[in-house]
Amino acid sequence: MKRFLTIALLFGFTLISSQLMAQKFGYIDSEYILNKHPDYKIVQQELEKLSNAWKKEAQDLDAEIKEMYVQLKAEEVLLTEEMYQKRLGEIWEKEKQSQEFSSRIFGINGQYFQKQAELLQPLQSKIYDAIERVSRKNNLAVLFDKASVPSGIIYTDPRHDYSEFVLDELGIEDNN
Repeated sequence: MKRFLTIALLFGFTLISSQLMAQKFGYIDSEYILNKHPDYKIVQQELEKLSNAWKKEAQDLDAEIKEMYVQLKAEEVLLTEEMYQKRLGEIWEKEKQSQEFSSRIFGINGQYFQKQAELLQPLQSKIYDAIERVSRKNNLAVLFDKASVPSGIIYTDPRHDYSEFVLDELGIEDNN
């Protein structure tokens, strides 16, 4: 009985290892693919335009706060303690508004990141679909993304790089 169990285990291990050897693996560099895609440049320009407008608005708020401090300092000797505290409270309120604005726009779930996700989603879907088609055409069991953090990929052999196939699938020529 022990011999039969040993033979069965060896047979099972042989089947599993032969199946693992038959698996094809590859990788892509999604950052490389994104940078080659012409739509990505358009998205980046639109995001930069929005970002610059929001940064200017934040800078204007900060300049207004600085001006309020300068005026307060200049008029400090003329103000009663009550008037001084009232003006100081107005400045603090303006600083709070500035911080809330920055957080609402550039915070973790801010409008900038929401807009970025909204603009990139269609492009990412196109790329994902192309990756899926390339994987199926080349019978790949696993396709890693070299650009993902942390990827865990320490070394890659260029002959297993399918990034160019994805670019071809998207109809993008490599013009360097």
